[in-house]
Amino acid sequence: MADVKAAPRAASSSWARQTQHGDTIFWLFTLLFALLIVGLVVAVGIVTYNGSAEVRERYGWSFLWQTEWNPVETELSPATFGAWPAIRGTLLSSFFALLLAGPIGVAIGIFLAELCPLRIKQPLGFMVELLAAIPSVIYGLWGVAVFGPFFTQYIATPVSDTIGQLIPWLAGPVASGRGLALASIVIALMVLPTVAAITRDVLMAVPNSQREVLLSLGATRWEVIWLAVLPYARAGIIGGVMLGLGRALGETMAATMLIGNSTRIEGSLFLPATTSASLIASELTNANDTLHESALIAIALVLFCITLLLNMAARYLVWQTSRGPAGARA
Repeated sequence: MADVKAAPRAASSSWARQTQHGDTIFWLFTLLFALLIVGLVVAVGIVTYNGSAEVRERYGWSFLWQTEWNPVETELSPATFGAWPAIRGTLLSSFFALLLAGPIGVAIGIFLAELCPLRIKQPLGFMVELLAAIPSVIYGLWGVAVFGPFFTQYIATPVSDTIGQLIPWLAGPVASGRGLALASIVIALMVLPTVAAITRDVLMAVPNSQREVLLSLGATRWEVIWLAVLPYARAGIIGGVMLGLGRALGETMAATMLIGNSTRIEGSLFLPATTSASLIASELTNANDTLHESALIAIALVLFCITLLLNMAARYLVWQTSRGPAGARA
């Protein structure tokens, strides 16, 4: 009988010990928010999947690679919806943006962490971080009013008249102030500070012992950076580049203002195109009917899946990199 009465008292005293300093409560509190993030991701997937049911019933998954997008229905031609122009524009603009911003951003991060003089290191780093805080609509406005005319007159037109004769992707005619190439360059400028800031922070976290070992052996500054610092921080740099790619994939305002929002598939990078985010932003509020709205939600589902797969691939790549002899220490 005494053992039966002692059991509840032991359980209550055990719970009191666990909650006495707040550890269990804090663990449950943080677990709740962690599960909330997972729930939000699942909820986004469910909402977009259910919202795209109508267009999937009409076209099936062939909707993803159909090339014609015409939401206006007339007596002569019904409305048709194909996601490939938006998917193609998203992938190409993000790829070219990362191709430009990745190497330059990593180089800026190396300079800020390893080579920059101390008197300008903090102000220059602040300016890089400030670029990441500028709203995307400001980049879009700058691209329309300043960079677009300059790009058209001094870059796109000469390139299309010369190299464009040999490479169809760089051929004319050149759209004035709008196009896939122009949007990719501006998106690259937006991605650049993210890659540079993360690279700088990762390199600054590398222990000085990694540098001192090679310096004591007579290595040059370049050899120290190339052989010791970069391999040690490789996983973090890859993660920063992938984070920049994720921003490029989801960029909306600057892409909407600069890419031209044309659902035709053009052979030249200098002609207008569209992205998934810009197409959704420009047409969702003015959808003609439920099928049009369902098609836009289906494109949102595709963009969500692309972003999810990208993050999974990035995590796997960082994990594989960290398993190496140098990356395991990062």
